[in-house]
Amino acid sequence: MGTTPDLGVPLDGLLYEIIDGIAVITLNRPERGNALNGAMSRALHAAWTDVRENPAVKVAVLTGAGARHFCTGADMSAVAEAGRVSPGGGPMTEEIFVSAWNNRVWKPVICAVNGLVAGAGLHLVAESDVVIAADHAGFTDTHVNVGMVAGFEAVALARRLPLGAALRLSLFGKSYRMTAQRAYELGLVDELTSADSLAGLAQEMARQLLQNSPEAMALTKQVLWSSLEVGYRQAAEQAWAMIRMHWQHPDFAEGPKAFAERRPPRWSAG
Repeated sequence: MGTTPDLGVPLDGLLYEIIDGIAVITLNRPERGNALNGAMSRALHAAWTDVRENPAVKVAVLTGAGARHFCTGADMSAVAEAGRVSPGGGPMTEEIFVSAWNNRVWKPVICAVNGLVAGAGLHLVAESDVVIAADHAGFTDTHVNVGMVAGFEAVALARRLPLGAALRLSLFGKSYRMTAQRAYELGLVDELTSADSLAGLAQEMARQLLQNSPEAMALTKQVLWSSLEVGYRQAAEQAWAMIRMHWQHPDFAEGPKAFAERRPPRWSAG
């Protein structure tokens, strides 16, 4: 059995559970295609905050409820009723930060895509670390169909896809749906599996990550993601700084010692 810590906000449309160091975040509005509304976005932000700050969490898995949809983006019925998206028209604030990367989660995040991904769902997928998908999943960006700009999604997709593929998704809207197989071929998806095997594969991968030094993984993740924002020389300098920083951490001494003694390493808890 897992535990659900108090996140300080209602878990509307979201399931959050920590099981043996693995935080499982499930988008849970299957009757609405797991679409995001204001309450769900706030809950998701609170969940990422807990993943980032809770020492009991070492790895996170993000997925959707049901077999049809991972996340179909913003709930258009709620947008139509309100006449705006929940953050309003002001400057960029934390309220719109629904992805792991935007929330500065440096612990590994596995995204298990269980069905259709549309709109803002692409943001969640593209800014996870490892993406696995059921072979029936699909990817489409319908922003332009409803008169909206594909902004965060387009930027995130351009990091993981060739530019032409990102443009086709962003500009063609519902006229184009990228299959899971094509997403795998282009690098948006890292591994394909059957729908029945998806949850098990995500847990297996998470358990593999639990064997590694949490601190070393966090710094490695920062090196990789940060390198996308700068030139090669600056990225190399940042990497060297991370390497030297880790020399002072207990895990740096523990890893080689455990290897030499042929035993499992005992990683630092903090």
